[in-house]
Parts: sequence; C-alpha cells; structure tokens
Amino acid sequence: MNLTVKFFARYREAVGEDSIRVEGNFGTVDDVRALLAQRDGFEVLGEQNLMCARNEDLCQLDEPVAEGDEVAFFPTVTGG
Repeated sequence: MNLTVKFFARYREAVGEDSIRVEGNFGTVDDVRALLAQRDGFEVLGEQNLMCARNEDLCQLDEPVAEGDEVAFFPTVTGG
C-alpha cells in the first residue's frame, strides 16, 4: 500500500519534510505513525498527544487507511 504522509507545524520542522511517500502493509493511521516514529528524526511522532487526519478529515489513530490515502500529522493546538 502506498500512502502520502504530510507533516505540519513543528512536526514539519522536526522531520525536515512537508510530505513523504510510504509503502507498507498498514491497517490504521496508528500503524503509519508507529512505523515512522521508529525512524531517525521522526521520533516526535511518538508523542502521546498528536492530531491526525485522513484525506483532509480529522480522525483518530484507529482510523483505517486504504491505498492512495493521504495521512497528516500535526501537534495539538492550544490557545490563550
């Protein structure tokens, strides 16, 4: 399965990429996150509180993924 993974805000800064293509046997968004979090420079994806989207719709980590999907990761937003 081929997916596009996008990174936003400080995640983009941490990994040094706006987006990447990944290949693998993924069932959920969390499978993608877990694989990437093991790579050098991508450890930031191991954070407990992160937000994610599948095909531009906010979702939970247990959201199923399919061939050609776009997955995005971004930090939680706080305001004051």
